Amino acid sequence: MKRIGVLTSGGDAPGMNACVRAVVRTALYHGLEVYGIMRGYSGLIKGEIVRLDTTAVANVVQRGGTILKSARSQKFMTREGREEAYNQLVHHGIEGLVAIGGNGTFTGAELFEREFGIPTVGAPGTIDNDLFGTDYTIGYDTAVNTALEAIDKIRDTADSHDRAFFIEVMGRDSGYIAIPCAIGSGAEIALVPEQVQSIDSIIETLQRARGRQKSSLIVIVAEGEEEGNATHIATQVKDAIPELDARVTVIGHIQRGGAPSAADRLLASQIGIAAVEGLINGMRSVMAGIVDRKLVYTPFHDCITRKKPLNHSFVRMIDILST
Repeated sequence: MKRIGVLTSGGDAPGMNACVRAVVRTALYHGLEVYGIMRGYSGLIKGEIVRLDTTAVANVVQRGGTILKSARSQKFMTREGREEAYNQLVHHGIEGLVAIGGNGTFTGAELFEREFGIPTVGAPGTIDNDLFGTDYTIGYDTAVNTALEAIDKIRDTADSHDRAFFIEVMGRDSGYIAIPCAIGSGAEIALVPEQVQSIDSIIETLQRARGRQKSSLIVIVAEGEEEGNATHIATQVKDAIPELDARVTVIGHIQRGGAPSAADRLLASQIGIAAVEGLINGMRSVMAGIVDRKLVYTPFHDCITRKKPLNHSFVRMIDILST
């Protein structure tokens, strides 16, 4: 293998640039040429491919977002689109790919490799931390800290006015952001997709907290929670407790942005190196990840189909610490 490509796909995550930097410099270290594919699979189909050297990734390790841009591609979901992408790789002489992204990115990469034989190693880049095969994903640590900083500020105003705040954080299919935010902020409740809590149980918990004369109440809601979004849940609680002064805050996309934390820069660098060296060593259709502080390669099929379990000891911590 003499020439590889790197792309970022799906939602951006802090640390993606650090991973791109590691991929480029590791490839150059091993004597490979490396090409950046702009705008993910969409750019691959269109041939938006540029050669990268060491200066192209200088001074990017601390930057949020992705210098390669990102996009979702409906066309890549078709056989015709994937064939166009393959033809672009052949035209540019690219023999292997590093795909930085999440579940959707790896689903496309696995199918692409099966149909056209282009070896791909994935790097887990998603703030949701919901990928099987790695303890942490690139961007997760930064997203949690960004959300927690916002929640701390909301707690100040909640305490000043004896209010209850229902705060929605990202996590369409996972409570991995909501749970540490709840523990770190001293929230009374965390509502996550993996664990169903009825409205009645939420109301009962808040009533008990009010009975202990708590001056503020915080409920953290993952956006994919079974009972609905933060606004829907707050409305139902308010109907049951009319005297409750309730407010809703959706933290939103600020969780995706900003400079990556030290932990995310380190993780992204480790995985970027591992992805390139995996390609060199003949690996394909696998994701590089860290489990129990050790580098592992997990087949895309497992990353996509196996559910990453929630740490229920953390859920129990919320119940204990909110008493």
